[in-house]
This record gives sequence, C-alpha cells and structure tokens, in this order.
Amino acid sequence: MPSVLDSSDILRQIHRTSVEDYHAFGDAGFLNEDVELLRGVIISKMPKSPLHEYIAHVLRELIFSHVPPGFMVRHESPLSIGDSEPEPDISVVKGKPLDWLTIHPGTAALVAEIAISSVSIDEEKARIYAEAGIPEYWLIRPEAREIDLYREPSADGYTSRTTLRDGDTLHAVALPEIEFAVSDIFPPLAE
Repeated sequence: MPSVLDSSDILRQIHRTSVEDYHAFGDAGFLNEDVELLRGVIISKMPKSPLHEYIAHVLRELIFSHVPPGFMVRHESPLSIGDSEPEPDISVVKGKPLDWLTIHPGTAALVAEIAISSVSIDEEKARIYAEAGIPEYWLIRPEAREIDLYREPSADGYTSRTTLRDGDTLHAVALPEIEFAVSDIFPPLAE
C-alpha cells in the first residue's frame, strides 16, 4: 500500500518549520531526542546499530588524539545551518564548550556521518554542509569499508568527491594534524 507521502501533491503541502520553532517544539516537549531538522522538515534519525556505535567510538578517539588546540570534537551535537539543524555523528568545531553555551555552532572544520542505513539522507546532508562552508565532510560507509571525502564546498554542494578504501590513508585537508589509515576505523577483517 503506497504511503500518503508518495504523492508529490501532498509533499508540496508539508508545513516546513524554522530552526527557532524547532527549538520551541523541543522546549515544549513535543519532540524526542531521535529527530533532526533538515531543510525545514523534522526527520527521524535512524537507530544506531552496534557497528555504527563501534565506528563512532573509534573515529572519535582517533580524531580526538590528533585534533589541534583550539578545536573540540563533538558527538551527535547540533549544527545550526540555515533552515537545518543536523546532528553529525562527529564534528570538529573551533572553540571551547563555553562558546556554545547559548547557541549551536553554525559551521565546523570537519563533519563525519556513519551511513549504514541512511546513505541517501547523509548524501543530502552533504549539500547542507557545503552551504555552511564546512571544508570537509566524510561519509563513512562501513559495509563497503569506504569513506567518501567531500571537499571544496560551494553554494551548489561540494565540487570534489573522492572515495578511500582499506589500504588508503586519510589526510584531513582542513585539519592536517588528523591523519590515519582508513582501515583503522573499521573492525578487523575476519581471517
């Protein structure tokens, strides 16, 4: 049975919301923690599998051990970007926690999403991150053991996309101190 959302006529009638109203809905208790705002639409986040959590933990530790002074590593923390408030799995933002006491950052030096069942949503987020001028976006696809590196942001999206695989080394352009083997973030291959 088709969903009501399969109709383009109905999709055009969806009521979009602002970041301010999204915050008000949350403050009033109308939203749970498992949503994010993308292009003015409140979207349910995908459940986190054990593989997703493993990679998020390993990646956070790798980045944290290399991040330069003056930056902080955030995990599933909001970025306020125009009509969106995505919560990337990992973000590296300039500043310290006190800088973000009353507002969320509007950009980052680096964001990473781990896509197990959310590839299409995470590909859409690439355009949002590019519009915010985020110099580097990593879309990690664990089942393929690949990382898509999006770089060179523009108003129309990223102009550079490269895929890294096991055996490659990831060099962060925006934060050159961050460098590690792609295989370091994935579970060991069964022998």
